[in-house]
Amino acid sequence: MCGSTNLIKEGGVFVCQSCGTKYSVEEAKKMMVEGTVDVKGTVKVDTSDELKNLYEIARRAKDAENSDNAAKYYDMILVKDPGSWEANYYVVYFKSMGCKIGEIWSAASDMANCQSSVVQLIKDNETDETLQKAALTEISLRNTMISSMLFNAAKSHYEGIDASIQHNFIQDYCNNASASAQIMYNFGDEVDAKFEGKYSDISIPSWKSGIDIHKEYVKYLQDKDGNINIINSYGDKIRKYDSSYANPNVDTSACYVATAVYGSYDCPEVWTLRRFRDFTLDGTWYGRLFIKTYYATSPTFVKYFGNVKLFKSQGKKLLDKWVARLNTKGYESTPYKDKY
Repeated sequence: MCGSTNLIKEGGVFVCQSCGTKYSVEEAKKMMVEGTVDVKGTVKVDTSDELKNLYEIARRAKDAENSDNAAKYYDMILVKDPGSWEANYYVVYFKSMGCKIGEIWSAASDMANCQSSVVQLIKDNETDETLQKAALTEISLRNTMISSMLFNAAKSHYEGIDASIQHNFIQDYCNNASASAQIMYNFGDEVDAKFEGKYSDISIPSWKSGIDIHKEYVKYLQDKDGNINIINSYGDKIRKYDSSYANPNVDTSACYVATAVYGSYDCPEVWTLRRFRDFTLDGTWYGRLFIKTYYATSPTFVKYFGNVKLFKSQGKKLLDKWVARLNTKGYESTPYKDKY
């Protein structure tokens, strides 16, 4: 069949060591003399042993968190077994695990986009409920791990940028964080829809993880209300199965004017002002009234005047003096996490 003459006698017939075709003694003799033999029908090559070995090597690399080897061998499995949920998932997972800072959005988006096809493959190929749940649980744990890793890497990178230029990278940070949250949102949605709520104990933690990431970057977004509505919509999904769940308090208290003037919510001047807000203004009724009024009016003010040069230059002079005065009174300008 393949033209090879590498034949070995096994059980009364000759077996080609290249393609596995079996020949009678007469056919083998004829091949030696005349070349290939015309055999009618089809030949099925059994690759089950090879596939078994590939799975063993890939899983060994997976357990060792060897991203390069795991991605390589799961890629080989995917060619031979395209219906494998395991190969389809881990090819994307381990490639994403090895991404660089500039590739976080792409890696997280790939992970978010693969959830639908992987969950469908589990539904189609794993008919045993125990195996179904084991596969979904495995993916849930891996999703939680990689979404958290990608988000924290994006956050650490953003917070490590010099405060004077940090405002140039807010959009990149929000894009990376959003894609990381979407991994968890998508997985919870797909499990809930495809299995009709049967595995709500897997969907719920996934949605909660998405919310935990989402609420971290809302304060940097322009459409805060729209994003809070998204978070609350996932809270509604959770309450469908757990009536005791309460939507989280989302911190949207960015110092709008100060952030517009200095270009970042996280810089020494704004850290000082945030301390003053939390530990002085918030301690009196009139201070709390000022805070409430400020957050009600300043977003609109910044929307129309935030990019005006005169506003930034004059606002910076006034705030610089106020910050310097607060520093002399003991308000620090070191990194600060809001009180609430």
